[in-house]
Amino acid sequence: MSTIITSIDPGSPAMRAGLQPGQQLLSINGHAVVDVLDYRFYGYDPVSHLSLKNKDGSTQKLTIHKAEGEDLGLNFDSYLMDEMRSCANHCIFCFVDQMPPGMRQTLYFKDDDARLSFLQGNYITLTNLTEREAQRIIDLRISPINVSVHTTDPQLHCTMLGNKNAVRSLDYIRAFCKAGIVMNGQIVVCPGWNDGEHLRRSIEDLMDIGFNSCSIVPVGLTKFRRGLARLEPVTKEKAGEIIDLVDEYGAKCLEKYGTRMFFCADEFYIKAERPLPGEEYYEEYQQLDNGVGMLRSTMNEFLSGLEDAESGDVASFTVATGKAAEPFIARLVAEAKKKFPQLRGEVVGIVNDFFGHSITVSGLVTAQDLITQLKDRPTLGERVLIPANMLRHGEGVFLDDYTVEQVEQALGRRLTISETDGYSLCDAIFRQEP
Repeated sequence: MSTIITSIDPGSPAMRAGLQPGQQLLSINGHAVVDVLDYRFYGYDPVSHLSLKNKDGSTQKLTIHKAEGEDLGLNFDSYLMDEMRSCANHCIFCFVDQMPPGMRQTLYFKDDDARLSFLQGNYITLTNLTEREAQRIIDLRISPINVSVHTTDPQLHCTMLGNKNAVRSLDYIRAFCKAGIVMNGQIVVCPGWNDGEHLRRSIEDLMDIGFNSCSIVPVGLTKFRRGLARLEPVTKEKAGEIIDLVDEYGAKCLEKYGTRMFFCADEFYIKAERPLPGEEYYEEYQQLDNGVGMLRSTMNEFLSGLEDAESGDVASFTVATGKAAEPFIARLVAEAKKKFPQLRGEVVGIVNDFFGHSITVSGLVTAQDLITQLKDRPTLGERVLIPANMLRHGEGVFLDDYTVEQVEQALGRRLTISETDGYSLCDAIFRQEP
């Protein structure tokens, strides 16, 4: 834990009040500051009474007046002001356990930190929480919290999470919902484990508990599973079965609560070879980060952006994406070509040789597969468009540590990075490169 101030934002309330780097923040409005949650919540009010410890060991008290919700402007040694908490579970479907050896160390770290759930939207299991921390969530009314549920059967829950004490997370879920904490859930379906009647029970329990929303997503299996639990991928038939079950309860929830509450990830519709639901199905796209409605949203945004496009006289392009989205993105490019017949472009779904062919999402495409499958392609466009989720967040580095520049050099083409929304894809296609 480190509440020592490392820097202060220029022009911030803290700078105006005369705070200095090196001082330690002890409390705000009488509440001890342990980590970022205390700092954020107790520092929200327009009047903040701070207790500080100076470099010489003396203490100081001062009052800061600011706009409600305005950040004090203090920065600390780490974002959380504490160590990030690693996962205590051994989930049978954990993707980190399916990583190949020899990759950068950060890819093997399993986080399960409730603070990151609130601050960054991470999904957590709640098994790391102590009674004190759980009560703090209730006292501070921290919402929303995103929870990986997987099953509400206590014994199966412990088995799937590989943690004999995991049942307490189900108790926390009930306590949080009872206290009015907004909770969003995720169920990773592992055929033969938590599908069928187990999935039906989980949905019914979450309805009774009062979840805000819950996404149903298929298990992701790489080729690196030696020594791990035997799991089967979601088949076309299984995907259709799950869609039907979730839709059955979605209709009940819509009638009873005014929301479907339970939503299938786009991958199920791709696997089942069924058309995507209409936009109204996704309500406010509250489970978008879990791949629920991503394709529908992208399509709507792309077509809207296409209406404003004025010219198809741009350099030829190749859109590289995952195999799952390939036919979908190809349809969007076809729509663009209808408007601009002179447009020269193609879509290539990259087969995932690195992780295994059952992995079909663009976010797990590596530079090595990208280079191998594009470098000798006779129809490769003058520009190669890739989605930003192929790269480490905020950096030009792929999962296998190749840089954008290395890929550009290997392909002899410039990469155009598109965000994962339809407007960005449309802009990337029609962008006039210098």
